[in-house]
Amino acid sequence: MPAKAAPKKNKSAIKRARQTEALNAKNRSVKNMLKTLTKNVEKEIGNKSVEGASTALKKAVSAFDKAAQKGILHKNTVARRVAKLTNMVNALSPSEAA
Repeated sequence: MPAKAAPKKNKSAIKRARQTEALNAKNRSVKNMLKTLTKNVEKEIGNKSVEGASTALKKAVSAFDKAAQKGILHKNTVARRVAKLTNMVNALSPSEAA
């Protein structure tokens, strides 16, 4: 495996590297928060708590939508994850008469 390339010398490349580092840290932070919110929803589902699960789902959906809006996650990825969580919460609640 080749050695890592030497850092760039021009000002714009140095600034770009600095910006990339900051953005990567921010994106990593948001993705970790989303994982935590997802786990909170799944924990409430495991506890069979309908109210707790729906409250946790509401927070998670809001955070996922913000992440999609800011381009941290793709909108289809967000839609898939939200749909999965929503279906899990809906399966938990007693079904209404059809």
